[in-house]
Amino acid sequence: MGICGSKLDDSPPAVNKTKLKTPTKTTTLSTNSEENKPKNDDVQPIATKGNDNTTNDVAISSRQSKLETVDENSVTKATKTKKPTVHAKILLLGSGESGKSTILRQIKIIHQNGFSDSEKLDYKPFVFQNVIESIQCVIKALNTYNLESQVSAISSEDLVFLREYEIPYETESDVTNLSFDPHVADLIERLLSDEIVKSLLSDNKYEFYILDSAKYFFENLERIRKPDYLPSISDILRTRKQTSGIFDTKFQMDDLDIHLYDVGGQRSERKKWIHCFDNVTAIIFCVSLSEYDQTLLEAPDRNRLEESLSLFESVVNSMWFKRTAVILCLNKIDIFIDKLQTSPLEKYFPDYVGGANVNKAVKYILWRFKQLNRANLNLVPYVTQATDTDNIRLAFAIVRETVLHNNLLDSGLISS
Repeated sequence: MGICGSKLDDSPPAVNKTKLKTPTKTTTLSTNSEENKPKNDDVQPIATKGNDNTTNDVAISSRQSKLETVDENSVTKATKTKKPTVHAKILLLGSGESGKSTILRQIKIIHQNGFSDSEKLDYKPFVFQNVIESIQCVIKALNTYNLESQVSAISSEDLVFLREYEIPYETESDVTNLSFDPHVADLIERLLSDEIVKSLLSDNKYEFYILDSAKYFFENLERIRKPDYLPSISDILRTRKQTSGIFDTKFQMDDLDIHLYDVGGQRSERKKWIHCFDNVTAIIFCVSLSEYDQTLLEAPDRNRLEESLSLFESVVNSMWFKRTAVILCLNKIDIFIDKLQTSPLEKYFPDYVGGANVNKAVKYILWRFKQLNRANLNLVPYVTQATDTDNIRLAFAIVRETVLHNNLLDSGLISS
């Protein structure tokens, strides 16, 4: 994934204002004011490959930050003359399955010597569980759309067996000897080969919840089922492991000492965030771009992107974050590019009129988030693919620059 040198134009997003809908009950969008037209300012694109192997220019950076308007020599002089360690408290926020945990794993890879074989083994039961959960989502969808009777690859008894199957709990304590049940693997492979299931997974008319990584794990089941299976880094980055409670990690980026807090993204976990709000330097807010056509697992009637918009609104306008910079990670761009070709964004957001153009779609979603920043916090958007280590390395370079710039402002070494 390479970075292009060109910039997006400064035009407003592809919006049909007659169909504009408010993303949350507490937000009112003015459709007549010029201030509602996002000024993409200085947005750089990232080159990605679509299904047809054509290159799509996708926005990856932010409006022109004040970093770029500051005299470079004065910043260099200020930072080189005296280099005290800057301590930063950063919150990693976002709704469930937005990619926060994947970013934490990337930090371990980039800044904390990666994963040992022993640590990789610890992920084995979670990989297995992701495979089981994914196939059970498929079976549930077959039932929802009354397609079970049309499945011919396995019997109805086998469907019931898979739907109710659970990994034996006692085996999870010994991950070294844990292996994927070969009978279960055979049934899954046969079920995935069924034409009805293939249609279910590929036809946009069927809408149901399934893990973003389901396709990846299905395609790698032959490797995963082997007795000597050891999760790869790619497996670990794609494994869904629900965050419960608050986890923190510390790492160093040159002269920046970062203490990062990751909190649960599910609705039931959000009440715990309040304990982390004191003296926050920056927020990394993760959004899954690909969730625009999905609903919440805990609230099936609630669109997941609208839920993220609502959560973002409550965070950026909170009294706790009046001087806090916000890095908005528009994540899962790879899945978004593929999905946009078959699942129209305008079906779920009728005011969008940009069709399957990835650039316009990203720009529109970014605009929806910008509208909610009534507190006018320093908002730095960045399109990410959390499973891409180089991409996350670049994202944290932006985090570092943002934090250090704010520190210089607070110290009076540079002016705003």
